Amino acid sequence: MPTLWAPMLVGIGWLVWSLTEYLLHRYLFHFEPRSALLQRAVFIIHGNHHADSNDPFRNLMPPIVSIPVGLLVWAAALAVAGPAGTWLLFGFMSGYVAYDIVHYACHQFPMKRRLGRMLKAHHMRHHHLKTKGNYAITGMVWDRVFATRIPSAPKA
Repeated sequence: MPTLWAPMLVGIGWLVWSLTEYLLHRYLFHFEPRSALLQRAVFIIHGNHHADSNDPFRNLMPPIVSIPVGLLVWAAALAVAGPAGTWLLFGFMSGYVAYDIVHYACHQFPMKRRLGRMLKAHHMRHHHLKTKGNYAITGMVWDRVFATRIPSAPKA
């Protein structure tokens, strides 16, 4: 694949990541199973983060999960696009790393600049106003597209 295509493929990978982030958070991380075993699994995957959202060890996905998932994504990208799939993976993983950095910062740092305040406020509404909404961390547009955006807290 000509390298000319690389920026577009990286952009597509990033876009796929942002939608994946939203869908995973909305449908897997907040899944409410009936089975006690599945409830425990969902708690381990994400519920523990809500139980103690400022624990710095619960703000990032552990490598034991992220590396195998990354390899599966790479295999899928190669199956879809051949060798150019590596560029898709690069975009996807760049989005994932940006997500991890932003998510960690939302919980651990003040984030005083305009973009940082906006990202943090969006995510904190998910934690402190209602968990059924604001599923996106870095791709906030998806909360608008899928009508899951939590508006600003009402003035008291």
